[in-house]
Amino acid sequence: MRSSRLRSAVVAACASTVVVLSGAAPAVAQSPAPAAAVAPGLAPLTELFAERLLLADKVAAAKYGTDKPIDDPVRERQILDDVAARAVGLGLDPDAVQAVFRDQIEANKLVQRGLYARWDAHPEQRPTERPDLVKEVRPQLDRITTEVLTELDKTEVLRTRPSCAPRLSVAAARSAYGHRLDPLHLEGLARALPSVCAD
Repeated sequence: MRSSRLRSAVVAACASTVVVLSGAAPAVAQSPAPAAAVAPGLAPLTELFAERLLLADKVAAAKYGTDKPIDDPVRERQILDDVAARAVGLGLDPDAVQAVFRDQIEANKLVQRGLYARWDAHPEQRPTERPDLVKEVRPQLDRITTEVLTELDKTEVLRTRPSCAPRLSVAAARSAYGHRLDPLHLEGLARALPSVCAD
């Protein structure tokens, strides 16, 4: 129930960000305060989540028009097993860490599916280059994975507090604004967040 409320709050905050970015309403300030100034403990996480979501474009471009499916259960299992083992080394709950990364994976796939639909409907928007998934994209994803684990460790206590959900919502909205996420990536960001705060 709590994760449902959090997701609704994040979607509402991100929807407000879309309105601001689209010019339908004036921005509250000329230059927004950095996310870290608003929610210093959780902003690094939402920044990493946004960065990971933007890499979904490269993952989709690497796979689109090939026999590589969006869903890759073998790779997903490798990631989840890896982060669980690393969580134990950090003294974190491996199940909780896996839940966070499962949300990252699902958010990434949500963006990929949206991009596929967009490219199918608008062939002129299809990517003109195919990134190398193994050499170019995965090393960036692996770096983000390590940084997310570090931030989960740093924010372990904060993520158990009642203030976690509103702070996370504010940090996510700021990250969305800072990265100028479009509606598809905003939806992905909302999908990436439910497991961050402990129930």
